[in-house]
Amino acid sequence: MMNNRIEVNDKRLTIVPIGLDKLWSFKSKLSIPLDHVVGATIDAGIWKDQKGIRNPGLGLPNKLAGTFISQGERTFWNAIIKDAPIVIQLHDEEFVRIVVSMPRSQARQVVDQINSSI
Repeated sequence: MMNNRIEVNDKRLTIVPIGLDKLWSFKSKLSIPLDHVVGATIDAGIWKDQKGIRNPGLGLPNKLAGTFISQGERTFWNAIIKDAPIVIQLHDEEFVRIVVSMPRSQARQVVDQINSSI
């Protein structure tokens, strides 16, 4: 089951949390100009990194949703540990990075689409 819909079009990257993830993450949609996207990667190691303070959002051992602040940097999470975590680096935006998860079978295609569009 997917918990994010990711679209790249009209010079924008749009991330839409699906179902209850909208409630848990306190976001119905993120829309970022592609010229503010530095790049995207699949990074399973991100789960081991310090997340910071949740403000607001959901923080469970296998599910993170919402805004996390660490050392003054804001990261948006909407990810579950069983799927592939896609890390999207940004500049000149509210968040320095976005971490979302997609089924492993779709993650590489999404990362490639983002990177080829920037």
